[in-house]
Amino acid sequence: MMNTRQLGKDGPHLTEIGLGAWAIGGPWAWGWGEQDDAISVKTIQVSLGMGINWIDTAAVYGLGHGEEVVAKALNGKRKEVFIASKCGLVWDERRRVRNNNRPESIRKECENSLRRLRTDYLDLYQIHWPDKNVPVEESWGEMSRLKEEGKVLHIGMSNFGVDLLQKCQKIYPVASLQPPYNMVHRDVEKEILPWCKEHGVGVVAYSPLQSGLLTGKFSREFIDTLAEDDWRRAQRHPHFSEPLFSRVLAFVEQIRPIAEKYHKSLTQLAIAWVLMHPAVTSAIVGARSVSQAEQNIGGAGWQVFNEDMERIDELYRETVED
Repeated sequence: MMNTRQLGKDGPHLTEIGLGAWAIGGPWAWGWGEQDDAISVKTIQVSLGMGINWIDTAAVYGLGHGEEVVAKALNGKRKEVFIASKCGLVWDERRRVRNNNRPESIRKECENSLRRLRTDYLDLYQIHWPDKNVPVEESWGEMSRLKEEGKVLHIGMSNFGVDLLQKCQKIYPVASLQPPYNMVHRDVEKEILPWCKEHGVGVVAYSPLQSGLLTGKFSREFIDTLAEDDWRRAQRHPHFSEPLFSRVLAFVEQIRPIAEKYHKSLTQLAIAWVLMHPAVTSAIVGARSVSQAEQNIGGAGWQVFNEDMERIDELYRETVED
């Protein structure tokens, strides 16, 4: 069985790796191209069979389709799996996505997610992104009401900073934060992770592989082989644009010997590195195939020696950091 860690002060125990269901939603504005649902279902089922006990999804993944695929995969096994979903990104009939953290929208999204996931409760419900047009107190108040009604068991948020976390914590305890965190995206180390550790807020880190950049498979030529509608081709993220893209690739090659020292892949080293942080409860790792899922599992259950953590930090400062 995979090691587990407790989410926050008194939350459930989650496996060190959670299965990320972003890509299996299929095409949308921030999609990863076409995805075969049958392969997704098999990947989810194999991941659970290997010991993963929780899945991270969101209403917006595939504009609802991602949640439907998760439900199909969990047919008859809902109570055996911890399901986390997110709200706050909504779409219109033209598939245009926008923020909406208004209380009435959050409630409607929750009801729709429950329907798509074929369940009467969500284990964890999180606000996906802050919405500058809605006071966070109103949004968080509605989240707390959903919890008190039993529609969701735990509530948290994704991509929030300390200022918003503090405001929410004063209204109702925050169970979790879902921030991006990996070897080359470390902004949360300065304030956010220490705050979560101090206040007993669980951290489920997403993008431990920086959307594939840390797997060792990427090059400029490789990006050209991605699906036309794969969001990574559009260079809308700084890590997929120059000059950062080339610096990250150089960094990856320099840490390759460290992975080989442990007889691990770069993917597995990147996951283990995230799990080394004392504030992190679990790393959310996406998989679009059984082979990817099997590869990801090897990132849990082992530790990176201090001297290698220090060497990775040194290489990051020399190669990636501005």
